[in-house]
Amino acid sequence: MVKKGYVAVGLGATLVAAALFWRVARRPPLPPPPPPVASVTPTTRPPPQAAEMIYKGAFSPGWEDWGWGPHDLPKKGPARIVFSGFGGIVLHHADLPSRFGGFSFRYKPPGDWPEFLTVSIKRTGSPASAFPQVSVEPQQVVTLPDGWREVFIPWDVLNPGNLPLDRITIAARSSVSSEPVLLDEIMLSKPDASVVAGTPTRDVDLAVLCSGTSQPISPLIYGTTGGDLESGHTAQRIGGNPTTRLNWDAGNLWNSGSDWFFENGTSGGSVWEWIDGNVKAGLQTALTVPMIGWVSKDATSVGFPTSKIAGQRKHDPNRPEAGDGFRADGSKVAPGPPSETSVAAPPEVIGRWIRTLREKDQARGQRSVQMYLLDNEPSLWSSTHRDVHPEAVGYDELLDRTIRYGTEIRKADPDGLIAGPTEWGWTGYLYSGKDREAGTALQPDRRAHGGVPLIPWYLQRLAEYEKSKGVRVLDVLDVHFYPAGDGVFGPNARTDAEGAARRLRATRALWDPDYLDESWIKDTIRLIPRLKQWVADNYPGRLVSLGEWNFGADGDISGGLATAEALGRFGQQGLDAAFFYSGPHAGSPVFWAFRAYRNFDGKGGHFLDVSLPTKETERVSLFASRDEARTHIVTVIVNKDPTFAVMVNLKLDNCGESSARRVFSYGSGSAALSEEPPSEQGTRIKLAPYSIAVVDLTIVRPDAKH
Repeated sequence: MVKKGYVAVGLGATLVAAALFWRVARRPPLPPPPPPVASVTPTTRPPPQAAEMIYKGAFSPGWEDWGWGPHDLPKKGPARIVFSGFGGIVLHHADLPSRFGGFSFRYKPPGDWPEFLTVSIKRTGSPASAFPQVSVEPQQVVTLPDGWREVFIPWDVLNPGNLPLDRITIAARSSVSSEPVLLDEIMLSKPDASVVAGTPTRDVDLAVLCSGTSQPISPLIYGTTGGDLESGHTAQRIGGNPTTRLNWDAGNLWNSGSDWFFENGTSGGSVWEWIDGNVKAGLQTALTVPMIGWVSKDATSVGFPTSKIAGQRKHDPNRPEAGDGFRADGSKVAPGPPSETSVAAPPEVIGRWIRTLREKDQARGQRSVQMYLLDNEPSLWSSTHRDVHPEAVGYDELLDRTIRYGTEIRKADPDGLIAGPTEWGWTGYLYSGKDREAGTALQPDRRAHGGVPLIPWYLQRLAEYEKSKGVRVLDVLDVHFYPAGDGVFGPNARTDAEGAARRLRATRALWDPDYLDESWIKDTIRLIPRLKQWVADNYPGRLVSLGEWNFGADGDISGGLATAEALGRFGQQGLDAAFFYSGPHAGSPVFWAFRAYRNFDGKGGHFLDVSLPTKETERVSLFASRDEARTHIVTVIVNKDPTFAVMVNLKLDNCGESSARRVFSYGSGSAALSEEPPSEQGTRIKLAPYSIAVVDLTIVRPDAKH
């Protein structure tokens, strides 16, 4: 499984941004003179309609300037670009889906210049040969008043492979003077209406079963790590690998571990500021508490200094003193003492920190942290933090640290929720770090503990501890989950047809007892029911949380659909908390998936508090909610079919009659979740291929009729 290597915390702050990733220059280098360009067949077109406005007097949210040539972007008004020297501008966005009608922009040269521009799109990880460089020809240009020209390039010319993109370049293909050119109204347009109208459609019967067993929906399932506030998320997790060694006394000292050369560093803010920010934003907080026993002592030390350990395989190119802890042959270098980078953080220190936190709460008259997470993925410490913990964590050490640190947390905050073991994934649920290093086929540590999988054993021992000592050190069973199939999650997440389909199927691992995971796991995960059953069998009364989760391809429509599917299943399956990692970022498909549940109309409209059972089909999911008064139903429908639109006949079974409805939709060509025009079709709703619809219904109950 590909594991992420960074952490986002509090209000979008990133603990390791400066040290881990911002060292890599994001802006593209000056390109060489352009290669031969593709020709364009003359076309006729109606005026373009924006699906994604990029720049109109200013950049739209989510878009940014990656341009290389001299240019000026005023706070309001057209951009001024110098195209001399084959200059241009690069417009960047997180991954965007591929279904647009074309690319359009307006420009005003300083004189009667001949056409001189080229346009191309790119995506990180895709070969340059996947996208042609298209010459702007006169037949693509409409002359507007006052010297402006409007360019439109059809999408199949610009993106013949219909691939996702993350940047658009407008550049000169010939030598021009250094006088600036005005640029404005840059957009990705909606597909031609005739193309949309020709989409094949099938009928689907879905039903909301109001007489079935309902259950409350926890608002904490809409948590994030570093999510944009406009997503409507309800809670923020402060966590990730660097928080294992976050020094609260210093406020913002941490160590990046194996994510980036075991370097100490500082973040853009302190843990106290992140917590305060969450309170001001009205968010609940889940806070990672160091349990490894060591936290960073300064902002400069490194775990494997090359001045003391020569011959290491790699070092930080911007900080040569920081080695990677491996010899040239790939063997591990033995670390020095933990004091090389860190100071001791025994349970008593953690207790003091939390007492300070509660004193701040008392002064403000409001609780700030609702849940304390017992560190981060301890079975991986011997890899992620092996400079201070080179030995793998076993069953007994995990239990011992949970009891010792959990006891101090309980003393400092008797009413706070304590969550653990915060393990990373499938192997971490079943085996210890010692088993992982020895090989799970041998599983020596598990065999030494009766052959019982790690989490059930952990729950049993903590239940016994509470019974014998009268101290409860665990309230929440918390684990992390990422799909393990190749190309589903991670930096190389696939967005081709098969990759997208696998991503959507992978969501079935959350709940479906018949789904055999399409990865090295090759088992029926049924994650939420499994975790709840482990709790019921071994330590009844514990809540269940996913401290990290993500189904990949955040910038692709398949990632948005998978996110909408997961959020619906969380409520349907009775999960208590979940924290998307990391984001969602403004304008991305996963952002609009969150908005479908948390603020679909931009005015606070949201999925309601009680989950209702539904009847759905294989490729169309239906999630339903109602209010306590039974006069309001909100449903989210996910069309997972990439080819067919669906005409949904939505039956309300024993719910009453709908007296009013609103429908909001988002699909692969959408710029945002938007309301559809009023319709008289009652509970018949049409969804485009690969799209989400929110149906907001006002209900007249049968017993309210006169």
